[in-house]
Amino acid sequence: MKVLVWHVHGSWANAFVRGGHEYLIPGPPHGKGLLGRDWPSAREVDLSEVDADVAVVQEVEQLALVPKGIPVIYLEHNTPKMPNQKHPMADWPGLLVHVTHFNDLMWDCGTTRTTVIEHGVVDPGHLYTGELPHAAVVVNDPVRRGRVVGTDLLTRFAAVAPLDVFGMGTEELGEWGRGDHPLDVLHREVARRRLYLHPVRWTSLGLSLIEAMHLGMPIVALACTEVVRAVPPEAGVVSTDVAELERGVAQLVADPALAAEQGKQAREFALARYGLDAFLRGWDRLLAEVSR
Repeated sequence: MKVLVWHVHGSWANAFVRGGHEYLIPGPPHGKGLLGRDWPSAREVDLSEVDADVAVVQEVEQLALVPKGIPVIYLEHNTPKMPNQKHPMADWPGLLVHVTHFNDLMWDCGTTRTTVIEHGVVDPGHLYTGELPHAAVVVNDPVRRGRVVGTDLLTRFAAVAPLDVFGMGTEELGEWGRGDHPLDVLHREVARRRLYLHPVRWTSLGLSLIEAMHLGMPIVALACTEVVRAVPPEAGVVSTDVAELERGVAQLVADPALAAEQGKQAREFALARYGLDAFLRGWDRLLAEVSR
């Protein structure tokens, strides 16, 4: 079928367009277009020419842009700011999809029907070497986002192991910042580090965490939002006790064999829960249901 979908979150879209449909991506002025992405099943379109079977909307403003007669699914990527926050699509007669069970639990969606389709990731392969006894972090705009993404905790972890922080705006961190990179370069560079550190307090489940698990990296993460479901005990250390996380970083830096074994467990778990096949099957089911 023909699916109208906006390019909002690049990593999510990179998985979504791997299905067996034709994906219509609005270009300027009503969308970002492909932004140079090599997505063979997707093409950039002008909204005035769109004839689609179903639309996947990810922002309220996009609803008014969907041509009349096209059924709509609303996809929510984010965690609410507070557990009793009313969703902008609350009490809507359509279907709202969350990307994590935590988000579904925390958003107040009123009478709107909701479901969860967990993230899927295009497998980058088991690239882990862990040759550098460093902790890798991937986060965008860490200075601006501050405590939400755990930027204030980096000093504590840097006292235990060298930090390499990748992502947009990380140059502002000084010696830790490694800047933004194309996804394939990022995967290779992150996989050279001994472990993946996820110091995020409050955000939806980051795809960079799931990608690190696919790479075969052991994980040290704050036990916040969906992380407790996404990272099993055998894949690393998950806790709200920062001192326990510091000890976890130190242990992995000192023990490459342990790091490799926990990374192997992380990869096996991620392939089973966040593999591309299950993600696409879930979306196929919903797209068929709503388009009917």
